[in-house]
Amino acid sequence: MKRILLTLALVMSLAAAQAQVTVAGSKFTDNWSVTLKTGMVSPLQHYPFWRSARGMFGAEVRKQVTPVLGLGLEGAWSFNTSSWNRPTAYIGEPHSATIIDHQLVGAFATFNVANAIGGYKGVPRFVEVEGVLGLGWGHGYKTGYIESATGTESEKIADQNSWYTKAGLNINMNLGESKTWTLSLKPAIVYNMGKSATQSTNCFNANYASVELQAGVTYHFMNSNGTRHMTIYDQQYVDALNAEINALRSRQVEPKVVEKVVEKVVEKVVEKPVERVVSGRDSETLVCNVFFGQGKSQVAADQLPNVERVATFLKNHKQATVHIQGYASPEGSKEVNERIARERAEAVKTLLVNRYKIANSRITAQGQGVGDMFSEPDWNRVSVCTITVK
Repeated sequence: MKRILLTLALVMSLAAAQAQVTVAGSKFTDNWSVTLKTGMVSPLQHYPFWRSARGMFGAEVRKQVTPVLGLGLEGAWSFNTSSWNRPTAYIGEPHSATIIDHQLVGAFATFNVANAIGGYKGVPRFVEVEGVLGLGWGHGYKTGYIESATGTESEKIADQNSWYTKAGLNINMNLGESKTWTLSLKPAIVYNMGKSATQSTNCFNANYASVELQAGVTYHFMNSNGTRHMTIYDQQYVDALNAEINALRSRQVEPKVVEKVVEKVVEKVVEKPVERVVSGRDSETLVCNVFFGQGKSQVAADQLPNVERVATFLKNHKQATVHIQGYASPEGSKEVNERIARERAEAVKTLLVNRYKIANSRITAQGQGVGDMFSEPDWNRVSVCTITVK
C-alpha cells in the first residue's frame, strides 16, 4: 500500500510542477473524452500465455485536468474462451464458471510524458506516450497458485472478488487537424491485490498478475471555446493587458475607458463569440478578431476557435460574406509590416478555404499595414474579420 501511495504522490507532484500550463478560463465541462477499447488478457506467469488468453472489451471516461495530468474511470470485461463448461481447473489453464470470466471497475490517472518533458505547445502532438496508474474493484481474476511436491498445480481457480492495481502505457496517435480522434495501444499489467491461499497480505506478486494488451479509439468532446483539445493562452499577452489596466486605474482614468480595456482582456482570454457591431434594415455586420504573435503570420492554436466561429457562422448563413483585413504593429520597416499584414489576412482566408471548405468567392482578404485601432501596439497584430449578412 505504501508503494501505491508514494507512486501516486510522485505523479501528483510532477503534475503540480506543470501548473503553469493549466488552461485559463476553462470550464469543468471542457476537455472530456470517451474511449472504447478491445484486446486480450492473459495470466502473467505459470500458464501458457496465448492459449490462456481471453478476448476483452471495455470503456473509459476521462477528463484532462492539465496537459500532463488526466483523470478517469474505466470498466473492462473479458470473455471466457479457454474453460467454458469445465467444472474444475485444468492443469495449465485458469478456470472460471462464467462466460464473462473477469471484470474491472476503477479509477485511473494518466501522466503525459511528452508534455511533461517537451512542454505543451497548444495542440496535441501526433504521437504521445502516457503513463497509466489505476486501482479499483476486480472480479474473477486468478487468485492463487499452489504447487505440490511433484510440481503439479492443485489449487482450483474460482470466481472471487478482490481489489486491483494497474500500471501501463498509452501510446497515442492524435488524428486530424482538430484532434477529434485518438487511436491508442494500451499495454498494462494488472495485480490482484486480494488475499488468497498462498497470499496472506495485500502485495504486488507476479504470480497473481495478468497482462492486458488492448487497442482503443477515443472521441474528444468539443470544449466551450470550440476546440477539442486543451488550449493554452499567451500569459505574457495577458500580463501586458493586466499591466495596462492597472496603469489606467493608477492614473484615475475614466472608468468607462478602463471597462473597455477589461473587455479586451476578456475577449482574448475567454474568447467571446462573434459580436454584432452594426444592425441595419437590410443587413448586419459582425466582427471577429484573430490575434498574432510578434513577427508571426501563422494562426496560433489559441486563435483557431475564433477562425472556427467565423467558419461556423458562414456555414449557417449561406448569404454571408467575410472581409479580412490584416494589420501589423509599428515595429519594423514599412515594407515588412505591409507584407506581414497581408500574410495575416491571407492566413485566415487559407484556413477558411482549406480546413472549413468555405467558398473562396465569399472571402476577400487584404493587408492594411500598421494598425492603430488599439492603444496597446501589440493588439494591432491582428486580422479583423468583418462578416456581412444580407
